[in-house]
Parts: sequence; C-alpha cells; structure tokens
Amino acid sequence: MSAAVVLYDGACGLCSRSVRFAQRRQRDRALSFVAMQSPEGRGLAARHGVDPDGPDTFLLIADGRAFERSDAALAVLRRLRGPVRGLRILRFAPKPLRDWLYDRVARNRRLFFGRETVCALPPADRP
Repeated sequence: MSAAVVLYDGACGLCSRSVRFAQRRQRDRALSFVAMQSPEGRGLAARHGVDPDGPDTFLLIADGRAFERSDAALAVLRRLRGPVRGLRILRFAPKPLRDWLYDRVARNRRLFFGRETVCALPPADRP
C-alpha cells in the first residue's frame, strides 16, 4: 500500500480531531496530512476542484486518484489499525446513502465541533 495524502479543512474542529485520531492509528505511516489552507494544500485542492476557503469535503489522494466524501473516509479507514477498521463494513451501504450521511455531518460540522484557530498536528515522531 503506497503512501496517501489526506487533504483536510484545517479550520474545522471535527476535521482536525479526525486527523489527529488517524495519525495515531495509521499503519506503516501510510498517510500524510495536508491542511487545505496551507500553500501546498491550496494547490492540491485547486487541482482537484475543491475550494480551500469553503471546502465541503476532504480528499484522500492515492495511486493517482482522488477520493472524496464517504469514499475518502472508507479509504482512510483501510489505512488504519485497530477496531476502527471495522467501520469499513459501511462500504456495503449504497454510495448515495453514505454520501447523504457524510453531507449532513459536513454541513453541520462547525456548528457541533467548532472552528480551529490553528492547525495542530501531533509531532511526526509520535506513533
């Protein structure tokens, strides 16, 4: 499995917490994380048609493809270790249903989880 890039909204509390969660549980350092608001993130977001100033999804970029919404979440889960991988069973749910649920959470994420003023990741040497 090759390394993949997770392009996320660094100003979103849910997104930032999810990134910290995934970074601690990733297998074989299979993921690197880039905030859309960073210079590198802005370029990647633009290349894949996502507005970095008002994103409605995150992306997982791997093997020359960009996954978004529920497909991106499932692709991230595939690269994690531990019981959380069991959530991959959601891949059997119809994509329109998965994306509908993803969109409901994404639309309300700042209301429920707040905004981040800085993008804080754990140190790179932390497992």
